[in-house]
Amino acid sequence: MKSNQIYQIGDQAIRLRSKKVIYPTNKATKGLIKKMISVMRKEHLVGIAAPQVGVNQRVFVTQPRSTKFRDRKHEGKIVIYINPRILRLSKEKDIAYEGCGSVANAGIFGRVNRSKAVTIQAQNQLGDWFTLKASGFLARIIQHEYDHLEGMVFLDRVKDTRSLLGREAYFRKSR
Repeated sequence: MKSNQIYQIGDQAIRLRSKKVIYPTNKATKGLIKKMISVMRKEHLVGIAAPQVGVNQRVFVTQPRSTKFRDRKHEGKIVIYINPRILRLSKEKDIAYEGCGSVANAGIFGRVNRSKAVTIQAQNQLGDWFTLKASGFLARIIQHEYDHLEGMVFLDRVKDTRSLLGREAYFRKSR
């Protein structure tokens, strides 16, 4: 594992389909989660998946909040998803710009069409199963991070590559 660095597109870990976590409460899984949260905060992200830190396991973390790159009105709590399964995606969709820590070096943002709401089931860090219904920004983050577990990045979902923006153009547009 690279030390406190996010794997970028081109790294094999980003394109592998992640494997089920067998022992969600063991020391290795706890260490992975701690590492992911640390990198997520250091890199000013609102979510991160295990493949982004080079681990081929079905784990991701979300925390909608203000960051260096995003101004949010409401701070969200950290939620850990182990062995997640999307149970339902709303038929109603929304197109919005997304970026990603795994394409940060390229500095690319693109418009992605995602469901406005999602229902997901996963285990928490204690190994207990929970079901979460999310909408809006959190639903988008969940779908984005879930894609990482399937070996996908948001660029795979961009329909019109003419809508891609570089970092500076995206920041000008979003202000």
